Amino acid sequence: MSRIDNTFRRLKEQNKKAFIGFITAGDPTLKDTYELVLKMEQNGLDIIELGVPFSDPMAEGPVIQRANERAMYINVDKIFNMVSELRQRTQIPILFLLYYNSVLSYGRKDFFAACVNSGVDGLIIPDLPFEEKEELSDIAKESGVNIISMVSPTSMDRIKTICHEAEGFVYCVSSLGVTGTRSEFKTDFDSFLGEVRASTDIPAAIGFGISNGQQAAELKKYADGIIIGSAIIRLIEENLEGDFKGKVLEFVHSVREALDN
Repeated sequence: MSRIDNTFRRLKEQNKKAFIGFITAGDPTLKDTYELVLKMEQNGLDIIELGVPFSDPMAEGPVIQRANERAMYINVDKIFNMVSELRQRTQIPILFLLYYNSVLSYGRKDFFAACVNSGVDGLIIPDLPFEEKEELSDIAKESGVNIISMVSPTSMDRIKTICHEAEGFVYCVSSLGVTGTRSEFKTDFDSFLGEVRASTDIPAAIGFGISNGQQAAELKKYADGIIIGSAIIRLIEENLEGDFKGKVLEFVHSVREALDN
């Protein structure tokens, strides 16, 4: 059983929801990323998404776009090396959020081999349509690296098909548009997540736009996990000259408390 599967199973036994956090690898330095992963886990994070810097991150809002710009100095091999170092300290599930060109330019088989060797558990590839996912399916299955399927409120007629092949968890996009914090959600989560639940037994996690513990607490009843990215990146950006790690850890702790209460 994979680290992702084990994490969701353990949390279900504890009657808890998964807290999945996103940071951009190398923002502001790889050493900071390394330290943040370990400390965020200590403060209640269950799964980490590491953004692989890319010049045209089409699914990202301005906050994460700027993080990509700050981290463009690193390459994928340096991130793989950092993950290998993390694996000496932690077994937290580690996902890469990246764009398909990063996989293609590295070489598909070589990329998945590097994932296995370093300890990457799964990939989220926003610009890889479900219909083209089979280009990677055989390699991914052989390697044991999960390709996380994404569904949105506009996927209603395709949710069953997408969920049928889902692995790890289903990434449920909360609302239309790019990543970024939102003050409110207009999605009919009962209908949206109801369709996901009816289509698969795989855990479901809601992401895009969740910006604080209150929103996480309000949405946790619909899913097995909550994903937060832009709110964390914003804290890093706003405190680059100060104690950004402390701000992030305080935020992670507050969301963990909201999910558990």
